Amino acid sequence: VQLQASGGGLVQAGGSLRLSCTVVGAITSEFNGNDWAWYRQGPGEQRDLVAGISSRATNYNDSVKGRFTISRDSARKRLHLQMSNLKPEDSARYYCTGNYGGRTYWGQGTQVTVSS
Repeated sequence: VQLQASGGGLVQAGGSLRLSCTVVGAITSEFNGNDWAWYRQGPGEQRDLVAGISSRATNYNDSVKGRFTISRDSARKRLHLQMSNLKPEDSARYYCTGNYGGRTYWGQGTQVTVSS
């Protein structure tokens, strides 16, 4: 299984971006049943949970509630993170991650930079 993230870029404050993460090699039923998440890490900072999704619920870091939405596309086995009203403090490298077959997998990350 490989996680391939995309969609990052440079955006002005107040703008929007949509991140995608394709889970290559996953079986659809397990993709749907497993937990997936987006984390982010700024320079010199720890990697923090941004949003998570399970088969029953979603959860968000307080700093992004109301602005970010996590979702999954079962047909394409993709994880998405819709980010709106972006702020400079959202600038970081964003990573998708999930558990599959008893292992935790991480994507390579995609950079998001928000200018003020």
